[in-house]
Amino acid sequence: MKIGVIGAGSWGTTIADMLALNGHDVTLWVYEADLCDRMRDRGENDLYLPGFALSKNIKFMNSLEDAVSGMEMVVSAAPAQVVRRVVSKAVPYISATTIIVSLSKGIEEGTLMLMSDLLKETLPKSLNKNLCFLSGPSFAKEVALKLPTAVVIASGNKEAAQKAQKVFSTPYFRIYTHDDVTGVELGGAVKNVIAIATGIADGLGFGYNSRAALITRGLAEIARLGAKMGANPLTFSGLAGLGDLVLTCTGELSRNRTVGYKIGKGATLKEVTDGMNMVAEGIATSKAVHYLSKKIGIEMPITEHVYKILYEGLPAKDAVINLMSRDLKREVE
Repeated sequence: MKIGVIGAGSWGTTIADMLALNGHDVTLWVYEADLCDRMRDRGENDLYLPGFALSKNIKFMNSLEDAVSGMEMVVSAAPAQVVRRVVSKAVPYISATTIIVSLSKGIEEGTLMLMSDLLKETLPKSLNKNLCFLSGPSFAKEVALKLPTAVVIASGNKEAAQKAQKVFSTPYFRIYTHDDVTGVELGGAVKNVIAIATGIADGLGFGYNSRAALITRGLAEIARLGAKMGANPLTFSGLAGLGDLVLTCTGELSRNRTVGYKIGKGATLKEVTDGMNMVAEGIATSKAVHYLSKKIGIEMPITEHVYKILYEGLPAKDAVINLMSRDLKREVE
């Protein structure tokens, strides 16, 4: 297929390379003009995926029009908070039959929209039936190393999901299809918030008991939000729920866990973000999920305390005391 990938971060670059190695005609849109030039010259993304030689079959473009025009599939790999802006600019060049695969994991600030709702609002109605959402436990570096990975592609259109499954599948990248778009998206978005909480606990030196408690109760928060929003509860026991949550909360490659870890060690959010060249989606998503939980009337205490630590200056140790001192009469396992 002719495939345009929007976004040359570590994940977008890895997926573009995998698709090119799978025999597809791939164009990768690179936001930074200087990075785009270097990628053309060197065949490497030295900013977001250093040390990996990329397929010579990838065309690197700094023009969105050139990256998506005439494509049979467009893969959106931009950070969640800029998806609306980027996709809006690409819309005039996307054909009505194109399959759209979203890789972004997050909830938009302000609107509190999942990427599925955002894309349905941004794209022409003719493309809504072609939307697919890829999620699951998948560090870009490990996929680039061709280590065995299993993920999920969710869509309300079974045919579109199966086409995407076939296009993305490799001997080391196994894909399952799913019809619960809301559940798959929520699992992928909110796990980043729980990973920040887990990182904070690790930074404070609280040990494995605390980590296990945060992961387990974090999953309960995600499932509670999902149930309120119409997701299938079983989705959260699968790859896009528990699988992605465990990976992001425990893996050393997790940007969101790293953010939390540094805050647990005493750094401010500004100090942490100033030292990063990649986006940790959980920072913005924690705010969005906090406001979403208030809007729809459900309790998400871990998310609430991550929000207060990041945006209201609540000391991390005080947050833990608050969590542990909550009224047990309200808690049912």
